[in-house]
Amino acid sequence: MNIRKINYGESLPFDLLLEADPSRKMVKDYINRGECYVAEELNMIVGVYVILPTRPKTVELVNISVLQSEQGKGIGKKLVLHAIQIAEEFGYQTIELGTGNSSIGQLAFYQKCGFRIVGVDSDYFIKYYTEEIYENGIRCRDMIRLSKDL
Repeated sequence: MNIRKINYGESLPFDLLLEADPSRKMVKDYINRGECYVAEELNMIVGVYVILPTRPKTVELVNISVLQSEQGKGIGKKLVLHAIQIAEEFGYQTIELGTGNSSIGQLAFYQKCGFRIVGVDSDYFIKYYTEEIYENGIRCRDMIRLSKDL
């Protein structure tokens, strides 16, 4: 598997990006402000993430997604570790991410990758998303913020 930065002008894997965030408007905003990386296997994109600067010495990891048919093979962990490595190479001191309160599997996964819960943006998904989101039978309302010192 190869992880690489999307080249300028190259088409983006929007379907995969929208798996991580159903808002096309939000995804376009992230893409315009950040850098998109893809994981490829046999010339097929199997995973994606976007990394974007937010504050001095801080970067946010957004839109992490792996093709459903490729999940459970360690690709997500490789993407997160790659993002951490890229952040360190660029001199960032902190990497952050956010996920929904209903994203139970993702919350466990990120903590296994060394992230710690640092806060909650109450009603984030109510304020910024027009459609209701449900996962695991739970309405996604709050953004759980996680962070890792580098």
